[in-house]
Amino acid sequence: MIKIGITGQSGFIGTHLFNMLGLQASKFERILFFDSYFDNHELLSSFVKKCDAIIHLAAVNRHPDSSYLYKTNIRLVKNLIAVMEKENVKPHVLYTSSIQEDLDNDYGKSKKVGRELFEKWATKNNASFTGMILPNVFGPYGQPNYNSFIATFCYKLTHDECPKILEDKKVSLIYIGSLCQQIITKIEEVKNLGLKKIERYNIPYDFQKKVSDILELFIVFKNQYVDCGIIPKMIDVSEINLFNTFRSYIDYSSFFPRKLVPNADSRGSFFEIIKLGIGGQISFSTTVSGVTRGNHFHTRKIERFTVIQGKAKIQLRRISCQDSISLYLDGNEPSYVDIPIWNTHNITNIGEDELLSIFWINEWYHEDDSDTYFESV
Repeated sequence: MIKIGITGQSGFIGTHLFNMLGLQASKFERILFFDSYFDNHELLSSFVKKCDAIIHLAAVNRHPDSSYLYKTNIRLVKNLIAVMEKENVKPHVLYTSSIQEDLDNDYGKSKKVGRELFEKWATKNNASFTGMILPNVFGPYGQPNYNSFIATFCYKLTHDECPKILEDKKVSLIYIGSLCQQIITKIEEVKNLGLKKIERYNIPYDFQKKVSDILELFIVFKNQYVDCGIIPKMIDVSEINLFNTFRSYIDYSSFFPRKLVPNADSRGSFFEIIKLGIGGQISFSTTVSGVTRGNHFHTRKIERFTVIQGKAKIQLRRISCQDSISLYLDGNEPSYVDIPIWNTHNITNIGEDELLSIFWINEWYHEDDSDTYFESV
């Protein structure tokens, strides 16, 4: 069991990393961290003494006062080093720096100086340190106008705003899931080797695209998915990751459920359930009154739940959050809900009659890689 703490646990990368570690509870113990620990010597000391590895993510990325940004980021590094030295502990420290290290801005300078301070600490104390140089990171639930231009584009397009390109260039991008897996792999590698290692590690990117090409893709997602309910064509896993990122900015409580359009004549009614630019698997279920199905979540799958008979309540709750939302569907007016990733969900028959539901998912079910994790809503 490796005990891992994450400074900046509540931030964009920290939240995803904390949740991914939670999927492997038999291998990793997560040591809780709150930002207030930096101002409480006793709590910070207790934290560092519990950790085999510390991922230092805590930092200010943007601030109107660039000197405040620089001073704050350096202060957080020095606070952590001072406490580790006072307590004479030597956890493996992993530090997320940036490709902006060599640029003439205070953020880049703060990340570079912070990395150099950790390297000096590791050398002096015969400890392990990994300074990770990150490309541009994107993924669901990033903060618009802060974490990434991708978060800003997605938010604006899903909220009827018009995004603007400030500089159209080719950018190197890594999906948050890929980044977290590389961090976890690096922790295991150093732990398993049992060696004291100091390294500067350039995290490889997933793909490169021009900013304008990404915006063009998001506009397709908006026109097809948001406006028409069509699952767009996605040619590879990177586009699936971009799509899952895009749809995380939709306000699910007001956007869903989406009613199907009936085409009725004397013979009865015909409904189009889903139009697909990709393949996958379609299934259906019957559920007796009062029964709940689900209570699990996925980290990559795209799902659509459609109710065509009976009455249902679908509940959604984002992992690591307490609040849930409830969506109500009625087979008398057939409708669907798409399930966002990292949201545990269930469906309950709240009517007296049998519930008939149709499920589409973008990949076939494989028992050895089901991407299904059970947790009650």
